[in-house]
Amino acid sequence: MTHADQDRAKRFLDIAARCAWRAGGYAEPNPLVGCVIAQGDTIIGIGHHTRFGALHAEREALANAAANNNDTHGATAYVTLEPCCHHGKQPPCTEALIQAGIARVVFARHDPADVSGGGCAILNNASIETEHCQLSDAAVHISDPFFKRIQTGMPWVIAKWAQTVDGRVATRTGQSQWISSSRSRRRVHRLRERMDAIITGLGTASFDDPMLTARVGRPPRRTPRRVVIDTDLDLPLDSKLVQTAREIPVTACCAAELQSSEYFRPRRTALENAGVEIMGVRSDSQRLDLDVMLKQIVNEYNTTNVLIECGPGLLGSFFEFDLIDEAVVYIAPLLLGDELAKAAASGRTVPSLSGGRNFKLMSVKRIGDDVELIYRRPVEHAS
Repeated sequence: MTHADQDRAKRFLDIAARCAWRAGGYAEPNPLVGCVIAQGDTIIGIGHHTRFGALHAEREALANAAANNNDTHGATAYVTLEPCCHHGKQPPCTEALIQAGIARVVFARHDPADVSGGGCAILNNASIETEHCQLSDAAVHISDPFFKRIQTGMPWVIAKWAQTVDGRVATRTGQSQWISSSRSRRRVHRLRERMDAIITGLGTASFDDPMLTARVGRPPRRTPRRVVIDTDLDLPLDSKLVQTAREIPVTACCAAELQSSEYFRPRRTALENAGVEIMGVRSDSQRLDLDVMLKQIVNEYNTTNVLIECGPGLLGSFFEFDLIDEAVVYIAPLLLGDELAKAAASGRTVPSLSGGRNFKLMSVKRIGDDVELIYRRPVEHAS
């Protein structure tokens, strides 16, 4: 690519990624994919995969071009993911690109499926030039959750918390409502509606008694399952989570042996009668194996994105086992100055800075007087 080609590719792939982002909460478990069709520097078609089962991004972009009477012959398609060449709920995108007379396809990532590279081969055989371009970080990262689930069987795990300027998430007595502003909390609800599941701990479920729902003033994109890490099945029956379990799904994750224990039968029965699902998870020294639990959630509920909203101890465990992919942090203009106030994560012993977890700052946004920071764990992209 010339420098002009590189600048053009990055710009159009950035646009395609922003377009793809609109489908978060609608398209999963499919990947978020966007497509821009251009003649030189002029966009003639744009589209994204809008929801699971709907047209793929390339076909949406081609339809957009046709609706505006734009000729796609000789055009370039910029796509965040290699065009598919297999039949699923939709026909192959390679067929549509060939029929539309597209001359060149620039994509940010190879398809991670068994047919990876197959789309390029078919396009090349039809005399369509293909180019793998990773100049747009947004286009590469937009499909991270999909890639992680396909390649590891694990969901994309996002930790969310609100903290004071001096890094405290609650007072020494546990009071945390509310550190962040109402505007920040509205953004959290919009984040929740993009999730498949929200995980919390027994302490938060009992002390804060949250609903953990997505309240966005309209029907949410999706209704995330509420998951409580509850080793001994102590979730209060009068909690909001249990009381609403028949309307909005709740799963209590307990030690695996409790599923067959006669001693714990009354607790299991009471929760199940209230509509709570019980999931047994392998445990060690009264701690559930969080890695195993996340894989079970993926397998049982076809989960791609998980949000962690919990107390410092449990969050510290997720960090300890390197299970957090992304952190969304709200910093409020409040300072406590109390060394016994609670930090976001706890329970680890880290004698040197080298023992900490490194994250990359992806976004900084001012929300009124609050600041929203988004961090991601550095990921190497070979594809």
